[in-house]
Amino acid sequence: MRILLIKNGTIWDGEKFFRGDICVSDGKISEIADHIENENAYYTYDATGKIVSPGLVDIHTHMLGYYGINADLSTIPFGVTAAADASAEPECLSKYENYLVKNKVFVTAEIRDNKAVFSNVEKMLCHYGNKAIGLKVYFDTTVSEVRDISPLKEICEYAKEHKLTVMVHSSISPTPMAEIVDTLNKGDILTHSYHGGIHNASDDDFECLKKAKEKGVIVDAGFAGEVHTDFRIFENAIKSGASPDTISTDITKFSAYKRGGRYGMTMCMGIAKVSGMSEEDIFRSVTSTPAKALHKENEWGYLKVGRNADIAVFDCGEEFSITDKRGNTVKSDDSYYCCFTVVDGEILFRI
Repeated sequence: MRILLIKNGTIWDGEKFFRGDICVSDGKISEIADHIENENAYYTYDATGKIVSPGLVDIHTHMLGYYGINADLSTIPFGVTAAADASAEPECLSKYENYLVKNKVFVTAEIRDNKAVFSNVEKMLCHYGNKAIGLKVYFDTTVSEVRDISPLKEICEYAKEHKLTVMVHSSISPTPMAEIVDTLNKGDILTHSYHGGIHNASDDDFECLKKAKEKGVIVDAGFAGEVHTDFRIFENAIKSGASPDTISTDITKFSAYKRGGRYGMTMCMGIAKVSGMSEEDIFRSVTSTPAKALHKENEWGYLKVGRNADIAVFDCGEEFSITDKRGNTVKSDDSYYCCFTVVDGEILFRI
């Protein structure tokens, strides 16, 4: 039996913080307790002063295509062990299956001449099968030929009929954010919720985001570095009680490693911390909540005995400084960084 011990950490199990040890045996979590000793452990990690968390879940990334990242190197060193690709490419199932980071995909539902187009969607859903979690919609006048809410209504109706989740890119939309929220179904995802462009969430003092939460729509930060987030709006939303349900990177090859620090999930968590989110809310938004949103809460986002051991350990002390398009700067010299990542009981990253 191959045994790994993680000792003396502050454990976040997906629901609460507490002090304790974790034992991993043959790839699964075999014990979580105040104190565990096992002389047969092949490796013991001392997590004193650190946070031991389920592997993080990044609900919005770009793994392939024009914006594609090196999926494993842009996730696992940041403690991310599961992620969703929000722009799945045609006929690429084998590529996703070869990643070390566990994954789901959203296929793109196009809007042309203000109408939803489903022909390619149906082919993609057939190709990806159970790996496809839902539809990604660019409800953005600079990306899609969209003029009003009608094509989004078509897509949401299609998704509901086919039991799919809709993720809506909401920057530069043709309608107020409140109208988007009214159109989405429970469990759908509103990403780039804190953008600073036309029709942003501050227009109605964040009532649209509060309504989204009441309705069961997932409010996702979708940071994209400084591109799709206005840090002042984000901070004001937190003060107004409209914090994100999920924090995601929207990481692309244009954001990794060049946004005023090592851009990844840990920087996004640091931005949230500086902006006023509690540590409990931050860790919930990158573990259990995105796991539920992706319908993977029985496998991802929690530390529980009997589950596959996807674990990440975090400390603080990393510096970053990032400025959005409107000149708002967020910085820290005590941000989160990942020290140790385990996937299915195997150590894949450590410093």
